[in-house]
Amino acid sequence: MVSADILERLDRTLSERRSADPSTSYVARLFHKGQEAILKKVGEEAVETIMAAKDNDRLHLVREVADLWFHTLVLLKHEGLSHEDVLAELARREGISGIEEKASRPKED
Repeated sequence: MVSADILERLDRTLSERRSADPSTSYVARLFHKGQEAILKKVGEEAVETIMAAKDNDRLHLVREVADLWFHTLVLLKHEGLSHEDVLAELARREGISGIEEKASRPKED
């Protein structure tokens, strides 16, 4: 089994690449382009994930989910967050019915 430590290593790499030269680093280029470019990439990867699932191609699905997770981590880092914030939220929800959890959220106007 692959260790969840990969998230820690990715977090460190994203931190390092954030200040790298955009001409030599894909991640630095995304950070340099800003939120709109990162959001676009997350959206593209989400669609590609859905398409891979619809095609019933398990390997393609795993690869697309990896792309989606990666770009979501870039988005979190751009927003000053990390995978630990998401893990904390998942831990908070553990043992709570999804219906109850959603009902407990503040209503949006």
